[in-house]
Amino acid sequence: MIPISDRNPTRGFPLVNLTLIAVNIVVFLGELTMRPRQLDQFMFAWGVVPDNILFALAHPLQAPLTAWATLITSQFIHAGWLHIIGNMIFLWVFGDNVEDVLGSFTYLIFYLLSGVAAGLAQVLVTGPSRIPSIGASGAIAGVLGAYLLLYPLTKVTIVVPIFFFFWGIDLPALLVIGWWFVQQLFYGLGALTSTAASGIAFWAHIGGFLTGAILILPFLGRPRPRRRTASYYDASDDYIFPGR
Repeated sequence: MIPISDRNPTRGFPLVNLTLIAVNIVVFLGELTMRPRQLDQFMFAWGVVPDNILFALAHPLQAPLTAWATLITSQFIHAGWLHIIGNMIFLWVFGDNVEDVLGSFTYLIFYLLSGVAAGLAQVLVTGPSRIPSIGASGAIAGVLGAYLLLYPLTKVTIVVPIFFFFWGIDLPALLVIGWWFVQQLFYGLGALTSTAASGIAFWAHIGGFLTGAILILPFLGRPRPRRRTASYYDASDDYIFPGR
């Protein structure tokens, strides 16, 4: 299932969400200009290397600042076209509405914190490794966790391949995002007992999702000023609640 849109208009311009998408794309285009060896060095330098993070957690005063910085920089690095296209579609569909609730600056902090928590979750579950973890999916998982609690019944249009054709189907966010999370949990638990590496950081998705769901809790039910569309002021129509 690939979400392509939602029926959830925003009040303002999603400046931070669009900027995040743009930065991810620019970094990826920069990666395309690198030679294979240079690209490997780039990913090892700025991706989350579990060994480095575990050392930083055990010896915080001895660890270089770059080790901590990779928990953020890794969120803007992708491994290929499918990786970045898939992530950016999810961010495009769901991120604007979460920014609408949080406000631009708070949304930026929320996004980065979800990504940091996702990176730490993956490191703590998988243990020592020299293989770097990259991608925005952990931070975007936080956006999904927030969206699910804010707008569980909002219709999301997904594309489903059926007999060589692609069909658009509208489903509640509860089903679309809920099913996505169940898949991550299922595969994440399976990865704990499997010796084969899948290449997908399922526990980063799980950690980011749960972090986003927790961070959004104080904003549930909080009234937000409604964008005025008429030339007169109606005191009874002054606020709008998330999810309505």
